Amino acid sequence: RQAGTLRLGGTRTSNLFSLLNEKDSKTRGFDAGLAQLITRYILGDESKHQFTQVTSSTREQVLINDQVDMVLATYSITSARAEKISFAGPYYTSQAGVLVKSNNKAIQSHNDLGGKKVATQAGSTGPAILSQFAPKAVVQEFQTHQEALDALRQGRVDAYVTDHTLLLNALSLGTGDAKLAGAPFGAQDPYGIGLPKGSDGAAFINAFLKTLQVDGTWAKLWTISIGQRTGSTAVPAPPALP
Repeated sequence: RQAGTLRLGGTRTSNLFSLLNEKDSKTRGFDAGLAQLITRYILGDESKHQFTQVTSSTREQVLINDQVDMVLATYSITSARAEKISFAGPYYTSQAGVLVKSNNKAIQSHNDLGGKKVATQAGSTGPAILSQFAPKAVVQEFQTHQEALDALRQGRVDAYVTDHTLLLNALSLGTGDAKLAGAPFGAQDPYGIGLPKGSDGAAFINAFLKTLQVDGTWAKLWTISIGQRTGSTAVPAPPALP
């Protein structure tokens, strides 16, 4: 509040979570909406933020280097990451999913990935998930979600494994060239808000997240940003907060 701006690390390429609309220069999605709510809560105006683009591989480093105050970017809470930074949340949970081309009949679930070329994001939980659930897959790591999608669409890989909710991005665009193979799998993947190590901001943000859950704002945000755009009518229960 004293600085007058919130330095935010995020992405602008995720259709359901944070996507830049170049026509009006506004960013929309679940993460983008949550970032706007937090900025407004602290500074009274959601526009008072300074945006820094991050990738799966740079999220910890921008916090460690004091380039941003927080990272809100479908950022899975893991023990390894928590050794370097602090997390508020979780504010959302997901599982892993498999995306394939719409004409692919050979891959029906993650059980069919053995020997197949499988894309995932470097620095994400994808490589560990594939090591556990599809150890015989030929894994190719890409820096961004879009690069992995492009590799799938161009036929350079047979499948793309990452958070199930992120894969809904491709389906929500309505191009019809991809489909989900099987149900979500693996452990629940909690998304958190990255903060500098030891930050007392974690308790501050968690208290605000709890307010959003109780007053119905969390459910409204999910409905607008994800539910209506994927045809989902059942609002999930928000995750339990510490």
